[in-house]
Amino acid sequence: MRLGAKIPKAFVSVGGRTMLERCVDGLLSSGAVDEVVVVVGADQLETATTLVGPAARVVPGGAERTDSVRAGLAAVGTADWILVHDAARPLTPPDMIARIVAELQGGRGAVIPAIAVADTIKSINARGEVTGTPDRASLRAVQTPQGFAADVLRRAYAAAGDIATDDAALVEKIGEHVHVVEGDRLAFKITTALDMTLAEAILSREGLPT
Repeated sequence: MRLGAKIPKAFVSVGGRTMLERCVDGLLSSGAVDEVVVVVGADQLETATTLVGPAARVVPGGAERTDSVRAGLAAVGTADWILVHDAARPLTPPDMIARIVAELQGGRGAVIPAIAVADTIKSINARGEVTGTPDRASLRAVQTPQGFAADVLRRAYAAAGDIATDDAALVEKIGEHVHVVEGDRLAFKITTALDMTLAEAILSREGLPT
């Protein structure tokens, strides 16, 4: 684990509260989410349930990410729209979440938040040689939650293999359009110790809930 913790990232505290708690609160605070389903490893069910209490339902996931998303899909039942969120993005603003849901309610089949790429991007080959420099004006860094009409996401997973790291990519593969909305810099993913330092600083300096 690049963060260096000996426990799953979802259970790591940032600003005195776990990332999982912050993510659940953010989703519910958006005013656009009716129910939150938390998918964790079978050995983490008790810990997760204790943390979120009645705010969310906790279900066991699987060996691969695709297995866990499928477990979540089974748990949400007849929901019309589904958001897939990463607990490692605990500072995701509720208003960004609400914008995604509004697009879904307006008829979009798939909606993802993304921000402009600030750095120059290079493509390289197996030898470490540069093979191209994409125009960054057309590039975006994708965040979560990613939102989908339930039937679209279910069809994407029915057609998917065993391993996938991006839900929108699966939707693209079945020929559905994916709409991009403006993301938020606060929705960054906490992966390294530096990310954690940044998150702690933001919580301390901007007066976000601790």
